[in-house]
Amino acid sequence: MKKSIFYLLLAGTALLCNFSTVAAESKGYVLVANKGDLSMGIIDPVAGKQIANVLEDGITGHELAASPDGKLAYVPIFGNSGVGKPGTDGTLIRVIDVKSQKIVNTIDFGKGVRPHCPVIGPKDGLLYVTTELLNSVSIIDPKTLKIVGSVPTKQEQSHMLAITPDNRKGYTANVGPGTVSVLDLEKRTHLKTITISTNTQRISVSADGKWAFTSDQTKPQLAMIDTAKDEVTHWVELPGIGYGTATTPDSRYLVIALISINKVGVLDLQTRKIVQTIDVPKAPQYVLMQPDGAKVYVSCDASRKVMMIDTKTWKVEKEIAAGQTADGLAWAPIK
Repeated sequence: MKKSIFYLLLAGTALLCNFSTVAAESKGYVLVANKGDLSMGIIDPVAGKQIANVLEDGITGHELAASPDGKLAYVPIFGNSGVGKPGTDGTLIRVIDVKSQKIVNTIDFGKGVRPHCPVIGPKDGLLYVTTELLNSVSIIDPKTLKIVGSVPTKQEQSHMLAITPDNRKGYTANVGPGTVSVLDLEKRTHLKTITISTNTQRISVSADGKWAFTSDQTKPQLAMIDTAKDEVTHWVELPGIGYGTATTPDSRYLVIALISINKVGVLDLQTRKIVQTIDVPKAPQYVLMQPDGAKVYVSCDASRKVMMIDTKTWKVEKEIAAGQTADGLAWAPIK
């Protein structure tokens, strides 16, 4: 009996050690919102596989963010529909411990707000999340998990959010109105609304903070917003409708999910020309740049895949099986 207990303890220790070893080798995990599974997947990029799947205990989250130390994930529970469509209105944000793979806390708005895109402020460490039904971005203190403020977007369907590296400005893509709201995060006020199209999707800010990017959903073109002027100063023609985007750390290239043609495009931001396209499975959605810029990850919604692309060769390095309708991605560093 004592031997059996010893071997069980040994096996449990080996599992914990394996988790730690993987973490040390990869220096981070890729977290993925598996919408159809109502779960958050944890991907080990070194092994090239999803090693855990954490149920969100309710209706689904579309996007997520990781704490700067990689220990926690924040998953807004949006609801059971798409942006601007009828369905349930989410009220919660789940807080998940990455190591134990368990929900350890919940932030409750107390009413339906459809919380969607969470972003950790790069300087203040606050958690900013779009709250679509309030036409706002809500602000949460991760230490207390209390809602400490909000910023009005003055637009409906404020779906995605990007924050400049200096933490001074936020930009929301307002899907149905086809606009971008410019927010002063220090004063917590709305600065400006920029018209893009009759429908726009996703938004990102360059690593150097000089540009914000959003994709027109009515034609294959990308809007480049000069963040000093808060104006669209360039339109870039794309080979297909764009979706998620992310720049390399040097802000030389913008990686674009081309959702309508099942490709990923690489845009040279100096020439504003597409210099490379990469075939990926159906419905590429979210683009996540690894902090060191060595790899970029693209979720493919309809294909249950996350693609790992080498940014030196611009070739697919690994095709990783994720969950049903994989969408939002986040990098959880291992400290």
